[in-house]
Amino acid sequence: MLQPHANSILLNADDNVVIALEDIGAGKQAAFVDVPLTNQIQRGHKIARTPIASGEKVIRYGQIIGHAKADIRPGEHVHVHNLGMGDHSQDYQHAEASYPLAPITQERTFMGYRRSNGKAGTRNYIGILTSVNCSGSVAKFIAEAAEKSGLLDAYPNVDGIVPIVHGTGCGMSAKDEGYATLFRTLSGYAQHPNFAAILLIGLGCEVMQIADLVGDRKIRPGGDLRYMTIQQTGGTRKTIEAGLRELHELAAMANNAVRAPVPVSEITVGMQCGGSDGYSGITANPALGIASDLLVRHGGTTILSETSEIYGAEHLLTRRAVSVEVGQKLIERVRWWEDYTARNGGEMDNNPSPGNKRGGLTTILEKSLGAAAKGGSAPLTDVYKFGEFIDKKGFVFMDSPGFDPCSVTGQIASGANIIVFTTGRGSVSGYMPTPCIKLATNSEMYARMSEDMDINCGDIVSENVSLETKGTEIFEKIVAVASGEKSRSEELGFGGVEFVPWQIGAVM
Repeated sequence: MLQPHANSILLNADDNVVIALEDIGAGKQAAFVDVPLTNQIQRGHKIARTPIASGEKVIRYGQIIGHAKADIRPGEHVHVHNLGMGDHSQDYQHAEASYPLAPITQERTFMGYRRSNGKAGTRNYIGILTSVNCSGSVAKFIAEAAEKSGLLDAYPNVDGIVPIVHGTGCGMSAKDEGYATLFRTLSGYAQHPNFAAILLIGLGCEVMQIADLVGDRKIRPGGDLRYMTIQQTGGTRKTIEAGLRELHELAAMANNAVRAPVPVSEITVGMQCGGSDGYSGITANPALGIASDLLVRHGGTTILSETSEIYGAEHLLTRRAVSVEVGQKLIERVRWWEDYTARNGGEMDNNPSPGNKRGGLTTILEKSLGAAAKGGSAPLTDVYKFGEFIDKKGFVFMDSPGFDPCSVTGQIASGANIIVFTTGRGSVSGYMPTPCIKLATNSEMYARMSEDMDINCGDIVSENVSLETKGTEIFEKIVAVASGEKSRSEELGFGGVEFVPWQIGAVM
């Protein structure tokens, strides 16, 4: 019987592939005793540990990641040349494996901002929110004029002024799914607790009308929402002047906010992965899953997203749903995506990306199984649409594309006041007004890009750090950043271009 060498990880007793931790080439010691390797296999890529016949299922994480396209010998590289999707139908077993986690009764707090509506913020920004692309430049002009004038010098408790600009808001139907999605997104940002105040700027003639966004209700209590249109105000210069006057008043209000102890249960973490590699599913993602469970046990909320990147792993989530209805809601979104990609000439297996493949991921099934590990083991409390307000505690799912900035935009609109982002290839981004914590999946990338990464999870492999220890480290970092410690992406100034609403439907 073949025995795994120390330079490889046996992922599961039932797996027929392992992941290579060392470069192995001709003349080097093989990954398995008496199994010669004739070609170089890069770190993070897969090696067959048993013979796999053509058409046979290939197993990693104890789950199907595809089918062999040719006979594969033990020790042979398993990747795009010999592994394809194949059939991946699953038994959803809705709610049959949903077990509540033991709550942690000792209350933990973080230093946050308690808002008048009861929500808690981790930052204290003023937002300049735009209803349409046509008001984006003026919003930036207002923010730039405020910075040049030193407007915030007198208001030390305000973290900054953030212009939220985007490429849509007009040339669209006012009645379809795309409009409803954008409306939820803008409304979610307008009410986000990391904004102490909002200045809403429109052009005036767009489909996404300011009056509709504001409505008859007060989307922000206490007078901390102001709004105007460029056309009604009298053009660019007059709107900048009017905007600055409003910002002075809003800044004075925002400056009254001070950090105070808030229960950790008020933290909502959006969990994201991007630039994933073969290590993602065995280091950073499951470690984040441990942190997610810890936060849920403290009464907090964690959001898993990227519906197109849990495709093939959705059965692991439906089994943890708190009810059959919640499991069915997730499958409804998966079916929507199958239809959405089909009618737009796409396919669900358009992933992994070229970078993911260079990092060792082969099929969307493999990528999804690793991505789903971010969700830990907590029951799936509910399933939400993109940008829909999350009104339940615990582990939840929010529908979104796999495109990272778009997915995070939806999570923030839904209420995430912290983002935790795992990456193997080295994604760089930030998401004002919500701080982003970056987790490196491997030590080599962390060494190259340490200025962009907050935590190295590669030591789970290189130094045998346990997932539990790393998960606790991530949880403590979440609490520290929520309390005001700056993440690396904040220190670098990211967040100005990562607001990317999901644009669905025809552009007319």
